[in-house]
Amino acid sequence: MKTKVAIIGGGPSGLLLSQLLHTRGIDSVVLERKTKEYVLGRIRAGVLEQGFVKLMEEAGCADRMHAEGFPHDGTLISYGDEMFRVDFAALTGTPVMVYGQTEVTRDLYEAREKAGGKIEFNVDQVKIHDADTAAPYLTYTVDGDARRLDCDFVAGCDGFHGVSRQAIPLDVRREYEKIYPFGWLGILSETPPVNHELIYATSERGFALCSMRNENLSRYYIQCSLSDHPEDWTDDAFWAELKRRIPKEQADKLVTGPSIEKSIAPLRSFVTEPMRWGRLFLCGDAAHIVPPTGAKGLNTAASDVHYLYNGLRDFYENGSEEGINSYSEKALKRVWKAERFSWWFSSMMHRYPDQSEFDLKMQTADLEFLRTNKAAQQAMAENYVGLPY
Repeated sequence: MKTKVAIIGGGPSGLLLSQLLHTRGIDSVVLERKTKEYVLGRIRAGVLEQGFVKLMEEAGCADRMHAEGFPHDGTLISYGDEMFRVDFAALTGTPVMVYGQTEVTRDLYEAREKAGGKIEFNVDQVKIHDADTAAPYLTYTVDGDARRLDCDFVAGCDGFHGVSRQAIPLDVRREYEKIYPFGWLGILSETPPVNHELIYATSERGFALCSMRNENLSRYYIQCSLSDHPEDWTDDAFWAELKRRIPKEQADKLVTGPSIEKSIAPLRSFVTEPMRWGRLFLCGDAAHIVPPTGAKGLNTAASDVHYLYNGLRDFYENGSEEGINSYSEKALKRVWKAERFSWWFSSMMHRYPDQSEFDLKMQTADLEFLRTNKAAQQAMAENYVGLPY
C-alpha cells in the first residue's frame, strides 16, 4: 500500500491532520494501535483554544461543537475562601470552548469515515524505516498479518509511549523533563457542574479543579499523592475532600453523586527536540507533555498539526519545502511557551511536599498579584485562550 502521508496514531491530532489534508486532496493513511471503541472511551480534557476551534472549522468538523459546546468567557481562581474571576472576553476579546476531547474525536472519526478515509485499527509492531531518506516506509501487523505502507512523509501522532519518538536516533534527540511530586485524582459524575465556569482552587490541603462536560456531566479533580490508587478513594471521601478545598459558598452548592469514572493521572512536563528527523515529524504527546493545569495538551497538539498541515500543503501545492523545513523550529517556539504557562500555573496552585513557609508566602503573593493586577490577568488570559500560531 502507498500513500502520501502515513499517520501513526488515531487520536484527535492524527485524525485532525488526516482530515485537513483531505480537504486539500492530499491522501493519508492512519494507523491506530487500539480499536475505535477504545479510543472513544478515553476520558480527556475539554477546554479548546480558538486556534483549535478554527482548525476544526477548516476541517469541516465544527458543526456539533458549535451546537453543543460551551463558550467560556472567563475562569474563576480561588485560594482559601477568596475567589476572583479572570475575564477572557474583556482582556483578549476571545473565549475558550468547553467541548470534550472524546466528542472532538468522535466528530473527526465521522468525517474521515464519511470521506472514505483509510484508518487501520489493531495495528501492532509498527516500525519506521528510512525516515532520513526521500522514500520512508512503515511495516506493521494487523491481527498477525504483516503489512507495508510506503509514503512520502510520516507523522508521529502516537503519544508519549509510541514508536515515533524512539525512531529518532539518540545522538540526534534531546529530551527535557520535570516530574511533579503529586498526581490528580479525577472523577466524572452525572451531576450539574457547581459553576458555569471552571474553578481552579488552591488551599492548605492542595489543589482542586471544578470542570464540566455538559449541563449534567461534571469533571472534578483533586491533587493527591503519587502513591494513591483510585480504589483508595470512595466517592464520599472524594466529595468531602473536594468541599474542603473550594470556597464554602461553592461547596454548599455542590451536587454530589456516584462517580462513573475515576482515575489518577501523574503530572509531568516533557519536551523532545527536534520534532523532525528527515521525513518523520512528531506531533502532540509524541513530542511534548504538559501538566493539565493550563489545559494545553490537546491544544498544543493542534498547533503542531497547524504547522505540519500547512507545511505539507505548501509542499504538495507549491513545491516549496520551507514549511516542512521550519516545522520543528516553529512548533517548538510555541511548545516552550505553553510549557512555561503550564509550569507557572501548576507551581502557583499546587502544594509541594518540600515547601517552606517562604515558598507558601510567595504563592499567596503571586495569587494576590494576579487578583489585583490587570496586566497580570491579561498575560494569563492571553496564554489561556491560546497564543497565536
